[in-house]
Amino acid sequence: MTGANVLFDVPGPKARRRSLVLSIIAGVLVAAGIVWIVLTLNAPRESGGVTLPGMFDPSRWDIYADPEVWGFIIFNGVWGTLRAAIVAAILAVLLGVVFSLLRSAESAWIRIPTAVVIEFFRGMPVLLMMLFILLVGSTGQYWAVVWALAVYNGALIGEALRAGLAALPRGQREAGLSLGMRPLQSKLLVEFPQAFRQMLPIIVAQLVVLLKDTSLGYIVGYQELLRVTLNNLSSFFGNRYLFSLFIVTWVLYLIMNLSLSWFARWLAKRGDRRLRPGRTGGGGDLPEDPSQALLVAEANAAARQSEDNSPR
Repeated sequence: MTGANVLFDVPGPKARRRSLVLSIIAGVLVAAGIVWIVLTLNAPRESGGVTLPGMFDPSRWDIYADPEVWGFIIFNGVWGTLRAAIVAAILAVLLGVVFSLLRSAESAWIRIPTAVVIEFFRGMPVLLMMLFILLVGSTGQYWAVVWALAVYNGALIGEALRAGLAALPRGQREAGLSLGMRPLQSKLLVEFPQAFRQMLPIIVAQLVVLLKDTSLGYIVGYQELLRVTLNNLSSFFGNRYLFSLFIVTWVLYLIMNLSLSWFARWLAKRGDRRLRPGRTGGGGDLPEDPSQALLVAEANAAARQSEDNSPR
């Protein structure tokens, strides 16, 4: 019995035909909705007694024939977003490693305060953290964005790595100790590399969220993509180009985020092939969605802890 047949039977000819008909109807409705939206946006409209062209009229897109506009968008907007995201991602991973090691420490005097700090950072809104760092720390817009994203995402990555450490078999730690390693050495050299590899898809998925959250820098005045296009350029060229600037900004964010999402899926599949070539033997498949890796690791850790505490 395969995993696909556990919860429901294989659909028969009538069910497949019904599913095909419903899929075609849904596709037609979606296509009709898209056509209606395009026609509505492209229709001329009256404003103050003046007829304005539709949103897809060439007069609303002629600024993109100027290379200086693209240069301003790429070198100020896209680079501003990537510059903050790259530095924040590096700091978030480093903080995540530190948080995971402290959170999984044997001493309660280290483990409990670290858990309180992590929960505090996880519960604080990123924008509020940016404003606090900017106003209290006087760090400037760039570092306010970077540190807020690094601390918030570092707390989440730390919890993911902690779950990865807890999900490892106890034999890994015992093997390291049997070789004469100290507990910290075993954790750093034996356990942590395996936990990091296991949690790598969800770490990359969290970095995708970090990249999107750089748009919050718009509120604190940081020159990232959203502020460059929808604030600076729209103020310079006028609201006539606001829709086209919105579309360009949306496409650029999609390119960056989908590239990172593809990278996360590639890492998940590559790690799955390396850990279980051929997919034979016991154990279910890894989840295709990287966001489910943390739930799987926590469930495995809870099950292992329940087995360890059960009476022999």
